[in-house]
Order: sequence, then C-alpha cells, then structure tokens
Amino acid sequence: MGKDSTKVDRINEILHETICTIEKSKEEIIEIVEHARNECKKIEEELEKIREKVDKTIKEVDLLEIEDRKGRDYLSTVSKNFNIYTEEDIKNAYDRANELRLRLILKKEEERNLIERRRNKEFRLKSSIEVYKKAEKVARSVSVATGYLKGNLDEIIFTVEDLTKRQFLGIKIIEAQEKERQKLARDIHDGPAQSMANILIKTEICEKFMDIEQKKSKEELKNLRIIVRETLKDIRKIIYDLRPMSLDDLGLIPTLERYIYNFMKNTGIEVKFNVIGPVEKLESGIEIAIFRIVQESLSNINKHSQGTFAKVSIEYSTTRLNLSIIDNGVGFDVEEINEVGNTTTGGFGLMNIRERVELLDGKLQINSSPGEGTRLNLYIPLVKEEYFNAK
Repeated sequence: MGKDSTKVDRINEILHETICTIEKSKEEIIEIVEHARNECKKIEEELEKIREKVDKTIKEVDLLEIEDRKGRDYLSTVSKNFNIYTEEDIKNAYDRANELRLRLILKKEEERNLIERRRNKEFRLKSSIEVYKKAEKVARSVSVATGYLKGNLDEIIFTVEDLTKRQFLGIKIIEAQEKERQKLARDIHDGPAQSMANILIKTEICEKFMDIEQKKSKEELKNLRIIVRETLKDIRKIIYDLRPMSLDDLGLIPTLERYIYNFMKNTGIEVKFNVIGPVEKLESGIEIAIFRIVQESLSNINKHSQGTFAKVSIEYSTTRLNLSIIDNGVGFDVEEINEVGNTTTGGFGLMNIRERVELLDGKLQINSSPGEGTRLNLYIPLVKEEYFNAK
C-alpha cells in the first residue's frame, strides 16, 4: 500500500510539472490564436473594400467605353461632314475623343491593378485562415491536455485496461466540449455577429436617406426588417442546438414531436413517431441524450441514406427505455463502418450515438446492409430513483 501511495505521489508530481510547463506557453498560444483571428478579420475587411472598388471601377470602365464609342462616332461624323461643321467643332470633337480615350486607358489600368490586388489579398486571406486553423488546433490540443491532466488522480484504478478506458473517455469528453465551444463561436461569428454588423450599416444608410430620399429609406428599412428577422431565426437555432428549452418546459415527447414535424417539413422525408407505454419524466441527462440520438439519426438519414421514410419508436418500461429508428435508405456495411470509421456514410454520427449510449450504460445494436435500409435498436437502463428525482 505504501508503494502504491508513493507511486501516486510521484505521478502527481510529474503531472504538476507537466501542467506548469504547458500553461507557461498557454497564454502565448492564445495570443497567437487571437492575432491570427484578428489578421483574418482585418484581411477580410480589406478584401471587401477592394471588391467594392473593383465593382465600382468595372462599372466606370463600362460607362467610359460607351462614352468613348460615342466620342469616336461623333468625331467620325464631324470629320466626314466638314462642310457642315466648323474647324472648331472638329477640333473639339477630336480633343473630346482623345480625352475619353485617355481616361478609359487610365481607368482600365486602375481596374487591372485592383483585380491584381484582390487576387493577392484573396491568396493572403487563404494563407491566414490556414495559420489560424492550425493555431486554433494547437490551442484546443493544449486545452484538452491541461483539462485532462488536471483530473482527480485519487480516482485512478491501477489496472492498465481500466486506466486506458478512463483516459480515452476523459479525452473524448474534453474534445467534445472544445468542439462544441468552437462550433458555437463560429456559428455566432458567421451568423448573428455578421448580421448585426450588416444591421448597423443599414441603420446608417437609413439615417442618411431619411431626410433626402424617403422612398429609398423605406426600402432600406424593409431590408433591415428582413435581416433582423433572419438574425433572430439564427439566434433561436443556435439556442435550440445548445439545448431545446421545450425539453424542460414540455418534456421529451412533445419536443421530439415538434422536431420531427419540422424535419419532415424541411426535408420531405416522412417520419412515423410511435410512443409505447406510459410516458414518464426522466432524468434530464437521459432525455437530452435520447433527443440528440434521434436528432443525429434523422440527420444521417437525410444526409446519407437517400431514404424517403423513417420510423421512430420509443417504449417506456419500469426498468429501461427502448428506442428504435428504422429507415428505407440504401443501407451500408456495418463492419466496414466499425473498422474504418467512415464519415462519408454517417460513421462519425453513429460513433457519437454509440458514445452517448455507452455513457448511460446502455446497449446499441445496428442492423444494416447495402440496399436493405438501416435499423438502430438501443436501450438505456432506468432505476426507480430517476423517476422520483425527476418528478
């Protein structure tokens, strides 16, 4: 026993030194990520301005080409009808044609330079995004490492098999948390954040047009209302993806009914939903897990199965909750998915489902073969305390 205690103390000491070493560089890594993010944002803004200038210059070139053509046509007309036009008229037409030709040449040169600048800026943005992604990956890896190493070592079980399982599970949980945070940050940045910036610009435009051109101002306000509506829709979707509030307010079954209804409406895939047995309020973690499993399964059916019909059945009993999901899609080779973790046919989604079931001490069975559709059968054990605690 004394030797085991010494080993644990030594492991604690080693891990403490490791954590200190990693955390010394953590702030610097975060600064690099922030700098890379700001650089990408700066280049995006510069690129957007250049694109606006390119569009404006192209329009100006088009107008100058029309004017140049008119000027040359007029010069030709004046030159042919010298008996009608005076020498002054011919000189003016010639000077006008030369001026337009010079302006056109200069504007085309400006257009070429802007297009070249746009091309270089796009290449630079692509490179900066790659740097940002690599830096973000390093930062995420550091967070995973420190988060796992800071775990409670008092709970270590001194067998290789159990320790490996705990390590794998701990890392998977932390990686999942980091991915969810990253996804949430990107969803907010690409959705509501961009929309809010657009709203700000639109309000400034409305202020400018309010007094001088009310018709244009009304059009901008109409566009602004559309953007606000879409932004609100994006925010609600992000909140719903984080956790459907109806799970707490209405419960699992009404939430699934609403989700399946929207799924059928958006995808055109018919889904039959069956509930067997008396519906009970379960522990929150189980209900969110069941919801996510159904959500992931239907998403796989929509993306990969090419199916037109699915059936979701939930059965409540006093000891466990059974769930089956069936589709009439193209199916797949289950062994191949298990061996290679194929993500193109939904393998990553199935892995997520399996992990959720195993975290709740449940069992998952997948039956599928090419051309025969897919059937998922799973159960999650329940204990009486869950009913009492949930009620």
